[in-house]
Amino acid sequence: MNKKTPEFSDQELGEFETFHKIIQRLRGRDGCPWDSKQTHESLKPYLVEECYEVLEAIEENDMPALSEELGDLWLQIMLHSQIAEESAEFKLGDVLRRINTKLIHRHPHVFSGKKVKGAEDVSFNWQELKGQEKPGHPSLLAGIPKGMPALACSQSMGRRAASAGFDWEQADDIIDKLVEEVQELRKAATQEEKVHEFGDILLVLANIARSMDIEAESALRQANARFMRRFQHIEEACRAKGVNFKALSMAGMDRLWNDAKKAVG
Repeated sequence: MNKKTPEFSDQELGEFETFHKIIQRLRGRDGCPWDSKQTHESLKPYLVEECYEVLEAIEENDMPALSEELGDLWLQIMLHSQIAEESAEFKLGDVLRRINTKLIHRHPHVFSGKKVKGAEDVSFNWQELKGQEKPGHPSLLAGIPKGMPALACSQSMGRRAASAGFDWEQADDIIDKLVEEVQELRKAATQEEKVHEFGDILLVLANIARSMDIEAESALRQANARFMRRFQHIEEACRAKGVNFKALSMAGMDRLWNDAKKAVG
């Protein structure tokens, strides 16, 4: 009897080759109508979404979810690779060959016996070697994705600049710079000046986070989640008491906010 869907053993389900075969089947003539019509362009939003779901699982320290979300992210990579192979753009083997070659080249302290003093040396060497691979991009800041979230982009630029010694000596020096930028924002007269100075404040904050080994995007997402939990707790409390939230004084709102902080963190 010819079955439309192949059956795999538990061992086979844990193998990369099985994953590859399933993707090929989904994109094949008798495969899935949705999967088969996808393009690099149409998959872009799903790739972004899966990246954020991986980040959420990491931030919540949910290892079962992380295992699942990494698989979903891998699915996006495999679909792009399969689409490229069908169009004769490149093959999955090319993807693997390039990343393996890149990892070996950028880790000479592991594969070639180069001596390094620590993680900072590794980071600096990484950027130096990356520049050698792409001689048309001499800037340390070249290659940062244009669509990268702004805070993450700021930290990436800061890390690269710092690897070349362009950095504040101490975290307190950056905080002093923040105070200076806030004062400039206070003095801003036009909307254009306010936007300019506010952007400078965000850039300095991203560098403060970097200096303290804090991922700014992650910290802001966590702060957003806390705000949502607390605000929704306040709304529920008001509904339970029959109180009109909008009619509360600022002092009343502040009391409810403090109660929410204690109740939901």
